[in-house]
Amino acid sequence: MKSLKVIKIGGKVIDDDQKLDHFLNDFASVKGPKILIHGGGSIATKMGERLGIKPNMIEGRRITDAETLEVITMVYGGLVNKNIVAKLHSLGAKAVGLSGADLNIITAKKRNPKPIDFGWVGDVESVNTEWISKFLDSGVVPVLAPLTHDLKGNMLNTNADTIASAVATALNVEFETELMFCFEKPGVMNNGKLITKMNLLLYRYLKDGGVITNGMIPKLDLGFSALKKGVKVSIRSFEDVAKPESGTSLVK
Repeated sequence: MKSLKVIKIGGKVIDDDQKLDHFLNDFASVKGPKILIHGGGSIATKMGERLGIKPNMIEGRRITDAETLEVITMVYGGLVNKNIVAKLHSLGAKAVGLSGADLNIITAKKRNPKPIDFGWVGDVESVNTEWISKFLDSGVVPVLAPLTHDLKGNMLNTNADTIASAVATALNVEFETELMFCFEKPGVMNNGKLITKMNLLLYRYLKDGGVITNGMIPKLDLGFSALKKGVKVSIRSFEDVAKPESGTSLVK
C-alpha cells in the first residue's frame, strides 16, 4: 500500500511570507503523494476590516455571517489558495487549488444554531476520495482551502484542522496515511520542553492541569480521533515538515 502525507499548515506561518516560503520549499521536497490543507484566518480578518467588516469571535471561533462568508470565500479559496499553488509551481510541484465544493470533494452540514449560532459554519459529513485519488495518482498535489458546501448551493466555513483529519481518515482506506499538523512551535510543549510522544492518558492529564489549552485542544482531539482509525499523526514545526519522526507523535 502506498503512503500518503496529509499536511495542514496554518497559524502565523500563513501570514508571514518568509516562513511560508520556507515551509513550501520543504513541502515541495517531500517525496511521494501528498496533500496540503491551509488556514488563513488572520488574513481574512485583515481583509474584512479593510472592507469595514469587523470579526465576531466567540471563544476564539469565528461567527460567519453572510458578509463574512463572502470575505473568507474570497480569501481562503482565492487569495491564499492560489498564491500557495503559484509558489508550489515555481518550486517544480504540480498543484491544483480546491475547495470542498470543487468536484463535490467535501460536503458538510451547517452547524446547529443552538446553543451558539455560528452562522455559515459547516461540520464535515463526507469526503469524496475518488477525485483526490485521481489527482494523487497523476502526481498532482491537491491544495485544499478550508471551505466546504452543503449540496444546497451554499458555501460553508469549515475548520482546516477538521478538514485535514477528515481527509486523512477517508484516504486511509487506500493509503497508509500520515497526518501532520504544522505550525510555529516545535510540537506540544510542557514547561518549555517538547513532548516527543503523547498518548491519550497523558493528553487528558495535561489538559486537566491547564498545560494544554486553547487551539491545541481541538488539534489533539482530532489527532487522536484519526489515530484511532489507523492514521499516523504528529504535531510539529513548519520547519520540520520534511524531517521524519520530529515534533510530537501521537501514540496509542
